[in-house]
Amino acid sequence: MKKKRWAKAVIYAFLVIFAVIALFPVLFTLINSFMGAQEYAQYYGGLQNSLGQQGVLHLIPDRMTLEGYYNMLFAQPDYLMKFWLSLLMCFAIVAGQVVIAVLGGYALAKFRFPGRNIAFYGIILLMMMPYQVTLVSNYIVLDKMGLIGNYLSIILPGIFSAFGVFLMRQVIAAVPDGIMEAAKIDGAGAWRVLWRVVLPNCLPGLASLVILSFIDNWNMVEQPLVFLQDSFQYPLSTFLTQINAAQPALGFACGLLAMIPPVLLFCFFEKELIQGIGYLEEK
Repeated sequence: MKKKRWAKAVIYAFLVIFAVIALFPVLFTLINSFMGAQEYAQYYGGLQNSLGQQGVLHLIPDRMTLEGYYNMLFAQPDYLMKFWLSLLMCFAIVAGQVVIAVLGGYALAKFRFPGRNIAFYGIILLMMMPYQVTLVSNYIVLDKMGLIGNYLSIILPGIFSAFGVFLMRQVIAAVPDGIMEAAKIDGAGAWRVLWRVVLPNCLPGLASLVILSFIDNWNMVEQPLVFLQDSFQYPLSTFLTQINAAQPALGFACGLLAMIPPVLLFCFFEKELIQGIGYLEEK
């Protein structure tokens, strides 16, 4: 018994240390968002030239101020515009991904047709490929379509997600065939079976897809830099890198508020996310 208690204590201690290390960047951002520009220059000015030159990190502001948040909301109106632009782009991409993933997953999981397994393994292969591998080919196709510099160059490629189709295929495959056959006997067609039988049993998987897709597209960097020609069109994820180094408080405040949407999604749908990911282990 004592050995088991010691083992649990060691595991818990390791987990606590790991949690502190993982949360430190967030806490550091939160604390420094209330620090003034002069105080930042006093304690961290040397970090721009020589890391660690000033000694230790300053974790508690001498005087808390809302200077960064004030500049973000009133002196830097671009932030709010980029924030809402990122939300709209993410909502459009996520909505498209859900439609494509549900239809593709439904077909691969419940329909029998020639080449079904080949298509499924092709999707797995696409999941293994880094996005940068397809970046050039996507650019060429979008350029031929005249979409470079248009928000559609971000949205259209984004709605086709190999992971989304794979996830929904696994989720829908777990739906018992018996209840689907019972619905068909009652006269339900393929569409009604999908909307009335399959989807109500796939809500955790759908929630997982929405959360993971939103976080992925909220943090996208390569696509805007490559497909959009004007920095005025850039979303929030790329705007954060353009904040002047002379305004550190603004950078910390903007970075902190940029975390809020994905964190809220995770907090509200944590249970559904865990259940949805569990389907990947069952099949």
